[in-house]
Amino acid sequence: MVLHTLLWLCGLLLLLATLPLTLELFALTAGAALSRWRCADTPPPAAQPDTRSLRLAVVIPAHNEELLIGRCVASVLESAAVAIASHPEATSAAVLVVAHNCSDATTERATAAGASVLILNDPTQTGKGAALRHGFDAALRDGMEAVLVVDADSVVSSNLIGSVTANLLQGSGALQCRYQVANAGDTPRTRLLELALLGMNVLRPLGRSALGLSAGIFGNGFALSAQTLAGVPYKSDSVVEDLEYHLHLVSAKVRVDFLDNATVWGDMPVSNAGQKTQRARWEGGRARTRREWSLRLLLELLKGNLRMAEPLVDLLALPLATQVALLMIALLLPLEWLRIYALVGMLCIGAYLLIAAALGPDLRGALLALSAAPRFILWKLKILRATHRVGRKDAVWIRTERDSAHPNKKQGNNNERADQ
Repeated sequence: MVLHTLLWLCGLLLLLATLPLTLELFALTAGAALSRWRCADTPPPAAQPDTRSLRLAVVIPAHNEELLIGRCVASVLESAAVAIASHPEATSAAVLVVAHNCSDATTERATAAGASVLILNDPTQTGKGAALRHGFDAALRDGMEAVLVVDADSVVSSNLIGSVTANLLQGSGALQCRYQVANAGDTPRTRLLELALLGMNVLRPLGRSALGLSAGIFGNGFALSAQTLAGVPYKSDSVVEDLEYHLHLVSAKVRVDFLDNATVWGDMPVSNAGQKTQRARWEGGRARTRREWSLRLLLELLKGNLRMAEPLVDLLALPLATQVALLMIALLLPLEWLRIYALVGMLCIGAYLLIAAALGPDLRGALLALSAAPRFILWKLKILRATHRVGRKDAVWIRTERDSAHPNKKQGNNNERADQ
């Protein structure tokens, strides 16, 4: 009797821990599939000529990015040139690099590449949030009507500036573009990370958009109108400033639209140290945000603000690797109802991964990357202490070390999503 009660309690705890992500994956995977089905059956509307203009500032935060900043600026300027050639009356783009506490040649290389450089040397202002705030303030002072954030380790699709400008002119106050991995083929782990980001940064926002929800902000490739910044000032300083700011937007009833036809590709770390820093920052910062925001979102939901339901469920959701491990444990416990639930949960994960892989450029390669998943789960267990440290309230933002400049990486794939 006692053993049966303990099994039930363990089963209930496993159910409560894994239910948020199970619900999230089921709803958003179904939404993404529905969105793709609709797109396949419905031709895109004919583009309407727009004689209005928009002054856009591309803000690139950079801390010791001498290896990659030139490539990034060149990619953005190329996209701006394409947009201006197509719609010269509508497009005006300035590239602003925020050289944030740099001790290398970031400033000189950004200037040589054709960007305007804003220097922020203040050891009391650390983290990406401070650099973005400095860039946003400068852009608004210069009369810019919108800002677009591109990370210094990224390249962009040739249609990015034109697509962002067009959508902002059509009334969008906040946008998130596709954000994918640039160096997926470097290691099995970066290939697995590509699949993870296809799920987080493509499938989930597609699903949210199909359900009428805010798509989310992923820190790279997002745009905000001056009006949005005036209504919701950018004050986020946590190690996951993008997640924090999106919650402020949702609280202010601002919806982020997803721009699926334009892409930013960012380099992911290859070394174990770089991946450890990045993963600990992502998951530790998310855990901290969960502690600080969950009750606030729940209270808003109880007051009848239903738009808080999905952000709350998303915030309570476990990392996917942790979810898989707990569902495997649930399958082993001798409780029929729990095993049925765990099987449903695993099927949701399978459908999620399959559709996420189909949304990328290499379905077979993305699915083959799953062979590295067991080692990835074990590796994540090893970095739990680092993740916990980053999740503390006093944690500071730590830059991910760059592995190389990837000088031979092809940029021809910048047009890939524009043609799909």
